[in-house]
Amino acid sequence: QVQLVESGGGLVQPGGSLRLSCAASGFSLAHYTVGWFRQAPGKRREAVSCSASDTYYTDSVKGRFTVSRDNAKNTVHLQMNRVEPGDTAVYYCAADPHFECGTMEDEYDYWGQGIQVTVSS
Repeated sequence: QVQLVESGGGLVQPGGSLRLSCAASGFSLAHYTVGWFRQAPGKRREAVSCSASDTYYTDSVKGRFTVSRDNAKNTVHLQMNRVEPGDTAVYYCAADPHFECGTMEDEYDYWGQGIQVTVSS
């Protein structure tokens, strides 16, 4: 069964750090583009980052977020540093068999269920 499961979300203070993880089962993430998306209340879902043969970060997270892979654990991480209230959203990971970063949702075949990240003091 193909599945993506996010973990590591929660409540964090502004300026703090959080690491999200996306664990896959039923297929190997090593051969897939993994994208991170987020959706804040009342807003459209947006691409935050992706990892493939290249790497992408949306402007608002550049220099603060880092994506990394642990192929041995079939997991991709999103390290979120110096978080801001504007980072509050439900975060989703997604996988695309074409190993090239994309920011469009319909490029991705598999999606996690989403995990809440709240940045607040």
